[in-house]
Amino acid sequence: MRCRPLLPAVVVLLLALAGCTLVPERTPPALYELPAYPLDAAPGDGAPSDITLRLATPDASGLLDGARMLVVPLPNQPRAYEGARWADDMPRLIRDRLLDAFQEDGRITHLVHDGSAVAADIELLSDLRTFHSEYRDGLPEAALRLDVRLVDARSQRLLASQRFVQRQRTESEAIPAVVDAFGLAADRLAREVVDWTTTQLERR
Repeated sequence: MRCRPLLPAVVVLLLALAGCTLVPERTPPALYELPAYPLDAAPGDGAPSDITLRLATPDASGLLDGARMLVVPLPNQPRAYEGARWADDMPRLIRDRLLDAFQEDGRITHLVHDGSAVAADIELLSDLRTFHSEYRDGLPEAALRLDVRLVDARSQRLLASQRFVQRQRTESEAIPAVVDAFGLAADRLAREVVDWTTTQLERR
């Protein structure tokens, strides 16, 4: 009886044991929080403290409904930065920044988010339309656009609507510089939303 050669079996065994070294491991992307730099702005008087406001997570679609950090190097050609992602989906980043801004402002004390079962009088709904960097004169510029609506929670009647746009030029093409620019743009946008919302509620 002839014995079968052992070499093929040995090779298969060695390949199986060393399989993890045959395919190079992918480096996990760096995660970035949306920086917050509170603005020095004194809140106004006449806070509508008796109103409970529900702040909903912005609606978003396509690439905006995710955590990839977006850049538009050429018109109408969005791409994702390699090796970098936001620590959360972009709509939730904006929602949390708005929540922080309302709390820091202090004029609206009855504030809940869309995950809360607490009844609210007014809902602040929004659509995230832009959250990317785009090149201008050779450097990226962070661009944010949020379409906001105030709706009566009981009747679902539209009370007011407004578009908010912010841009912030970066100091370099480095990703940390781009992240800082997004943070500054988000801070200004949040402040504008807080001021506008408070003014609208004071008029009710």
